[in-house]
Amino acid sequence: MHMLYDSDSFVVVHMLPQPASGEDGPSAEPAPQLLRHGFEIVDKRSGKEVYLDGSWAELFQQQIIAWQRETPTQEEVETALDRYAGLAQNPVVLH
Repeated sequence: MHMLYDSDSFVVVHMLPQPASGEDGPSAEPAPQLLRHGFEIVDKRSGKEVYLDGSWAELFQQQIIAWQRETPTQEEVETALDRYAGLAQNPVVLH
């Protein structure tokens, strides 16, 4: 997990795949694992979050690469994140 962005309005975290972990004993359940990367975007204003994975994560990854090349203003980043925040349905329980 890598924090990519943190402002008064948003937090963006890159969640990385987790390798399968071993079991602790014969009756132990395997630990949950993240099979592919994704991005969690938390809208601090609304208290909701959205998790992007699959093709949404790939599109967002392209946006991040473009930001690295172009060095946008904070306002430009916040405007882009606000569009993704429109997808947010899950209330933030713990952050």
